[in-house]
Amino acid sequence: MAVIASNGAVSPPGTRSTLWWGVGLLSLFGIIPGVLALIGGTYLTQVATTALVYVILTASLNLVTGTAGLLSLGHAAFYGIGAYTAAILSTRLDLPFLITLPAAGVVAAFCGVLVALPTMRLVSIYFAVATLGIGEMIHVTLLNWVGFTRGPMGIGGIPPITLFGVEVTSLMGMYFAVAVVAAMSLWCLHRFTHGYYGNALRSLREDDQCADCMGLNVVGLKVQAFTLSCFLAGVAGALLAHTSEFISPDSFTFMESILILAMAVVGGLGSLPGAVIGAVLLIVLPEALRPIGDFRMAAVGSAMFLCILFLPKGLFGEVSAISLARRQLGRAWDGVGGQGVGWKG
Repeated sequence: MAVIASNGAVSPPGTRSTLWWGVGLLSLFGIIPGVLALIGGTYLTQVATTALVYVILTASLNLVTGTAGLLSLGHAAFYGIGAYTAAILSTRLDLPFLITLPAAGVVAAFCGVLVALPTMRLVSIYFAVATLGIGEMIHVTLLNWVGFTRGPMGIGGIPPITLFGVEVTSLMGMYFAVAVVAAMSLWCLHRFTHGYYGNALRSLREDDQCADCMGLNVVGLKVQAFTLSCFLAGVAGALLAHTSEFISPDSFTFMESILILAMAVVGGLGSLPGAVIGAVLLIVLPEALRPIGDFRMAAVGSAMFLCILFLPKGLFGEVSAISLARRQLGRAWDGVGGQGVGWKG
């Protein structure tokens, strides 16, 4: 259905949005792989693949922390649940990637529901401390349940990504597989956050009591957002397991949760483009600064500090992200006859 502007002109819906998505997909599947192939660096391809995994992780955390306003300090735990689910299903049951990938998300989402139901009535720092404790509990379980997770020895020999019986053994092939999943994840989150559902989550963040008085199911919305966030974290864990072919509990510690949170904050809480920018920046920047040796982490820390100091809303804040989405979709809040009728992203 076309959008009728106040001057009577008809604007085709989604035309500009399609253009921007086309540019993003061209960069993801054309420009970046072309540059990597031209440079010929296998290490850079690995970095690019890792960056895409963290894009999914950061975007998933951004949904629950940036949009819904629930500060989660245990996101890496659900990342680990997804990774171990994929690793165990593929090594012990010989299940293919197309089954282990969604299975990892479903198991992580199920664990997320178990965590969410007793904790969603907590607010502010109390919810953060609860997720911190649960995250540490899951990490300790992965570390000490030797009979099931192999404990600190980790799980090796994880099969690479397999599509329709064909193993994807090349690094560029793995990049494309992860890129497809990342693009699908971002598109789904875009549809969730840039519409009435996303606005309902933002109302919870601003004042959940007021949202409850307006008739919103506050607890239900929080559980839904947390579950979706955990599902995508589990998917990211499965991608890590199949691309690295080895996992251990050391990859899913509290510090990993803090790194993911830092990516979301630096990029801009509540901003999906900001989550992408923050994840890519904090993965690529340490690798780009390797020539300065031991000083590189000090440089990364200084860059993060300056970003927060001079850009407290992030490199691409929520207001900018929402304005861009509304402008590109061509569906402004001013509706037919000049009366605001809302916007369905």
